Amino acid sequence: MRWDDFRRSDNVEDARGGGGGGGFGLPVGGGGLSIGTVVVLGLVGWALGIDPSILIGGAEMVSGNRTQYEQPAQRAPRTGAPQDQMGDFVAAVLGNTEDTWTAVFKNSNQQYRPPRLRLFDGQVQGGCGFATAASGPFYCPSDRRIYLDTSFFREISVRFKGCTGKACEFAQAYVLAHEVGHHVQNQLGVLTKAREAQQASGNKTAANRIQVRVELQADCFAGVWAFHSNQRWKSIEPGDVEAALQTAAAIGDDRLQKMARGTVVPDSFTHGSSAQRQRWFTIGLKEGKVSACNTFAASQL
Repeated sequence: MRWDDFRRSDNVEDARGGGGGGGFGLPVGGGGLSIGTVVVLGLVGWALGIDPSILIGGAEMVSGNRTQYEQPAQRAPRTGAPQDQMGDFVAAVLGNTEDTWTAVFKNSNQQYRPPRLRLFDGQVQGGCGFATAASGPFYCPSDRRIYLDTSFFREISVRFKGCTGKACEFAQAYVLAHEVGHHVQNQLGVLTKAREAQQASGNKTAANRIQVRVELQADCFAGVWAFHSNQRWKSIEPGDVEAALQTAAAIGDDRLQKMARGTVVPDSFTHGSSAQRQRWFTIGLKEGKVSACNTFAASQL
């Protein structure tokens, strides 16, 4: 992936080095798990040899009971583009998503308001609650921030072998662009409508199906970003797309469930199957249009 020419975003808050102890926390809100948490719990469960359903069930109980954790003092994060290699990469990708989505919104006579991104290590306190590195990357709609412990990037390559060498960078950028996709959904009002539809659905299976459409649309939006970024900056190199697709497959609900329990239960999917995640990222990458990402109208996901 070519990213040296990307503009570095000033919307990075670097809270790494804050350290601290504390219990296992999760970003919670809206009567359920935050967007992106369930699939990360699946990743963590598989990596640690724990059935993800146990982690997810525990997280749901925490969410329902509004359990509070003793939280260590948090130092004020540094703002601006970090100087280390990983921080520089994140600031570059975030800056590129800002430039890309600003142009896309402008073409529709809209104004894009970019999110802020907080880098942390170990644990963090944000608008959606207290989270640890085990929560993985997530977007918090209430404070319009993306939270990222960069150790998750290493997990992608080490645990899933979804990419090797420089091709990992595009896979990592896909993960970040997916979270930015949730911010785009939030600005477009998609998240609010989806949450209302889930509450009105009356059962967990129906709510899960709505959540799958939310996540697949974020995958598609990541593809839209990649399309426009490549058109303007020629950022995609050979092997990049394949690495991103392997990563999408690695975090598909069916694959995670198969690895954890040996069986697949589609009604419990919250993020989509490997094939679905690959398909919708590819649609966004090929079409480059927000209108192509209407997963809510699609009869076949």
